[in-house]
Amino acid sequence: MSTPAVVTPSRRHAPLVVERIADAPTFAGLRDEWNELVSSSGADTLFLTWEWLHSWWRHLADARRLALVTVRRDGRLLALAPLAVRPPSLSRLQPIPALEFLGTGTAGSDYLDVIVRRGEEGEAVAALAEHLAVRTPMLELSHVHSGASVAADLAARLGGHGWTSATSTVNVCPFIPLSGHTWASYLDSLGSAHRYNVQRRIRNLDKQFDVRFERAHTEDERRAALALLVELHNRRWDPRGGSESFATPALLAFYDEVSRLALARGWLRLYVLRLDGRAVAALHGYAYGGAFLFYQAGFDPDFAKQSVGLVTMGLAIKSAIEEGLNEYDLLHGDESYKFQWAPKSRELARIQAFPGSLGGRLGRRAMGASRALRQRARGLLGNRVADRLTAALRSGG
Repeated sequence: MSTPAVVTPSRRHAPLVVERIADAPTFAGLRDEWNELVSSSGADTLFLTWEWLHSWWRHLADARRLALVTVRRDGRLLALAPLAVRPPSLSRLQPIPALEFLGTGTAGSDYLDVIVRRGEEGEAVAALAEHLAVRTPMLELSHVHSGASVAADLAARLGGHGWTSATSTVNVCPFIPLSGHTWASYLDSLGSAHRYNVQRRIRNLDKQFDVRFERAHTEDERRAALALLVELHNRRWDPRGGSESFATPALLAFYDEVSRLALARGWLRLYVLRLDGRAVAALHGYAYGGAFLFYQAGFDPDFAKQSVGLVTMGLAIKSAIEEGLNEYDLLHGDESYKFQWAPKSRELARIQAFPGSLGGRLGRRAMGASRALRQRARGLLGNRVADRLTAALRSGG
């Protein structure tokens, strides 16, 4: 842990204390006040909770070094930048280290951001910018909510310290506003062809099978449902060249830990669809802050003709409506099937910020060259192949 830096405030307030945390035990001990801060911020999302990010750090950090930055006044936590140092990488054309959010990469975390207590944004973000401006080679903050992030304000404030920044759109999150909907009224809002297909598929299953849509409530049920999800997902994708979703022991360990912690907090929504007692589909999501977050699904290819994947999604949306949730978020990805369900979407952005030093200018040029190469690869190889190639290069870099 580094020595705290004191930022002199106005006369009305005690000084702000900015501290960088680099050790895992201190991170582990922040759980309660971390989550209290998240719930008191404008960035209150599952992907910024201690449970999600600490699990990510334990299993998916790879060669990164912890670099949390906290801002306190009289000991009270006002802001937290959940950051890690990503080492230089030849495969990414990244010649210098970069600070990035915890949760970045294969875990699929969305709406990442700097966490700041409501009403403290001005002074706290200014203090973070002053601290980072002299201690950071570059920032790459990805999967932030475009147009609605503290990270954008931080980048702008770094501009006052001679930094430059660039923002680009990296993905979209389709979502369904659920407030005021019943299942029937939601179905009425869908396109006629999709509405007819959903109703027909559910009706046909009800005629042919004893249909059960079961949620995991106990630890034993969670473990069994998660194992089933992995098995069904891989059975579907292995003949198509495989999927990155559950490709490594580290990813499996992450999903196991974070779903266990989420079950204990009441957030986990892990469903299994059974036909005559046979498990044919599973869906993994979370209910947090009034929203259902759809994360992953899998289904038995032997039941593809019955569209059990489509039915499972529909029943999960129906359950979210019955639970009184305000939104069903399908998270990042512009797959066409998501827009059959969701009428709206949010953009996710990547913010890159560079100091005015020679190293910062070189880093900006190298990152620009890397981005151009990735775009060219997508044009030549297609998005799926380019994404897998990029993941392979990163794992070796």
